[in-house]
Amino acid sequence: MINKTINSEQGHWILAKMGKKVLRPGGKELTLKLVEGLKISEKDSIVEFAPGMGYTASFILNKNPRSYTGIELNEEAANLLRARISGPNYTIVNTSAASTGLEDAHADKVIGEAMLTMQADHRKSEIIKEAYRILKKKGVYGIHELGLQPDGLDPEIKGSIQRNLAETIKVNARPLTKEEWCRLLEEQGFRIKEVYTAPMRLLEPKRVLNDEGFFRAIKIGFNIMTHPEARKRILKMRGIFKKYEQQMAAFAIIAEK
Repeated sequence: MINKTINSEQGHWILAKMGKKVLRPGGKELTLKLVEGLKISEKDSIVEFAPGMGYTASFILNKNPRSYTGIELNEEAANLLRARISGPNYTIVNTSAASTGLEDAHADKVIGEAMLTMQADHRKSEIIKEAYRILKKKGVYGIHELGLQPDGLDPEIKGSIQRNLAETIKVNARPLTKEEWCRLLEEQGFRIKEVYTAPMRLLEPKRVLNDEGFFRAIKIGFNIMTHPEARKRILKMRGIFKKYEQQMAAFAIIAEK
């Protein structure tokens, strides 16, 4: 039963169970660029889509925003976040980013990482539309997602990457080129302010060391070595990432309402 679960479980949850905290395609460095680029202040109301294990939330809350709302669809993750994040103006809501239930013009800033990639294209648009709705005028939306390059990537190669990723990580991953990501945002009324790019090296030893630190990296390595079924899945994921490393990237985009 355990092996069956590992073989069908989404890749990012397997990595999390092995101890990996940084699950963003551009790593800690790109997350920090995005958070700093948002220029979060003590006056801001922040909404984070799919905070997951709360990694980025920790950087956001260090800025002491006026309020923080995490929108997390996974019930287990939402409950864990509620135990970790506490404060009079900090809230975790177990619901979909496409239908948050928040009022219009609620937030100064919205952030979402490594979650739009996992959605079909029409669903991506629904979530972006929701971000636009809940933002105040001149509010900003920051995303950090898996990307493809170059902009004119052959459709057959793009389709092959998407199929291989979906099969390997057990999520219908549909990364887009930088131009396509920007167009999706613009189609919902956003104006692109900044685009940051990084290599997609999520499972490369140097990136793991930089993201997690020496001792956690050692712990992750030990956990992977002592869990053979998880190791098989992770090695398969790494193989796909290596196969398409020239075509895969990570993009962080800041857009204004």
